[in-house]
Amino acid sequence: MDERTFRNAMGKFATGVTVITTSVNGRIHGMTANAFMSVSLNPKLISVSIDERAQMLSKIKQSRKFAVSILSEDQMEVSKHFAGQLKEKRHFQFEWFNQLPVIPNALAHVICDVYNFYKAGDHTIFIGKVIDLKLRDGQPLTFFEGRYGLSLTNKAVSG
Repeated sequence: MDERTFRNAMGKFATGVTVITTSVNGRIHGMTANAFMSVSLNPKLISVSIDERAQMLSKIKQSRKFAVSILSEDQMEVSKHFAGQLKEKRHFQFEWFNQLPVIPNALAHVICDVYNFYKAGDHTIFIGKVIDLKLRDGQPLTFFEGRYGLSLTNKAVSG
């Protein structure tokens, strides 16, 4: 099978949208990711998968900690900003939670120390040990077949 067919098949799995953030030497780094999942309840572990070409890879390896902000349905522009999909440069105002930058008004903030990481193909999978989290009510921003969806019941929009 070719790469496009594989990518299309993986796009059939609807996901939430997150922004992964960290701070290195006082500089904040962030990227949009939908490759995120819960791994274990005891200990509390999650995983994120980051492309080997992404700048975030070396930043997380250096800081040894990261935050995951799970985006709400009204944060599509935030996702596009951190995915590099917006043409104009914008200043972004972060909140700080447990010494890490997070996305304001996200549905959840998950603060992690790097527990382990593994190179797998053209990505590195980081296992994060959850050290703190914060939740708020709302609907998730979703991603399906290469498009954002405002909620599970609304029609998807191009991204």
